[in-house]
Amino acid sequence: MRPQFILYSGMLFFFSAVYWLGQLPLDLLFYTIELTAFLFLLYLLAQFYRYAKRYEGLHNIQKDNIDLENHLPNNMDPADELYQEKILSLVAQLRETEQRFSEKNSEQLEYFTLWLHQIKTPIAAISLLMQSQPKQPLTKQVKQELLRLEDYTHMALNYLKIEESGTDMDFIEIDLDDIIKKTIKKYSIIFIYNHISLEYEDTRASVLTDGKWLQILLEQILSNSLKYTTGGTIKIYLDPEKPETLVIEDNGMGIRAEDLPRIFEKGYSGLNGRLHEKSTGLGLFLSQKIVQRLGHQLTIESVMGEGTKVFINLARKELELFD
Repeated sequence: MRPQFILYSGMLFFFSAVYWLGQLPLDLLFYTIELTAFLFLLYLLAQFYRYAKRYEGLHNIQKDNIDLENHLPNNMDPADELYQEKILSLVAQLRETEQRFSEKNSEQLEYFTLWLHQIKTPIAAISLLMQSQPKQPLTKQVKQELLRLEDYTHMALNYLKIEESGTDMDFIEIDLDDIIKKTIKKYSIIFIYNHISLEYEDTRASVLTDGKWLQILLEQILSNSLKYTTGGTIKIYLDPEKPETLVIEDNGMGIRAEDLPRIFEKGYSGLNGRLHEKSTGLGLFLSQKIVQRLGHQLTIESVMGEGTKVFINLARKELELFD
C-alpha cells in the first residue's frame, strides 16, 4: 500500500498548491480533501477485500492440497498472470519429477522382491547339503552355491549403480582377453563340478569400453549359460563375419521361440526358469541395461533342445542418455 499513500499525498500537495496559487477559498480545499480521502478510503477497502480473498484462496490451496490449476485467483493483472503461468509450469515439473521418482521406486521395490526370492534358493541348497551329508567333504558344492550367492548380491548392487543417473563410465581401450579370462576364472569351479568343457582361444582384440561394466556383463551372460548347461560345451569366440561381435555359445537346453521376444523383460524367466527354478529373469534384464549404458548391442539366438548363442556387438553406437 505504500505507493498508493505516496501517490495520494502527492495529489493532496498538488491540489493544495493549486488552491493556494489560485487564491481559492480554503473551504473548497477542505471539501476536496474530505472527498478525496473518502474515495481513497473506499479504494483501500476494496483493495483490502481483494487481497483478503486472494490470501484466503491461496491459503486454502496450501492447506487442503486441492487442484491448483482450478483454484488460482481470476481476473489478475498481466504481472499476476505471468506469475501464475510460472507457478503452473513449476507444479507440472514437480509432478513429473514425482511421477518418475515413484515409478523408479516401484521398479526397485519389484526388483528386490524378485532378488530376495531368488537368493533364498542357494541358501536353502547349502542348508540341505549340510544336513544330508554332515560328515562328507562338501567343498566343491558349497563353493558353487556361495558363488551363486555372491552373484545375486552383486546383481542387486550393480542394478542400483546402473540406475544412478550419475554412474561414472570410464571408457578406455581394454584387452578383451583379459576380461574374458577373469570371467572364466571366476566360474571355473562350476565348469569343473558340472563337467562343462570350454572352447576358447585368445581373441587378440581390444575394445573401447568400460572394463568393469563389460566384465559384469560377461559374468551375467556366462552365468546364464552355465545354469542351463550340464555336461556340455560352452564356446567363446569372435564372430567370423563380424569381428567386432563377441559370441558366447552353449549347447544347453535352449530357449523356446515364444519366450525369446520377452527374455529382456524384468522378472521374465520363461519356461526353463519356471521348470528348473534357476532364474527369475533378472540377469538378462540387467545385461540389457548395461549394454545400453556402454553403447553396445546385445542379441540372443536360441533353439529349444539345441542351445543358445549370445551376440555382444562391441562396436560403439551413440550412448543412451541417463534417465
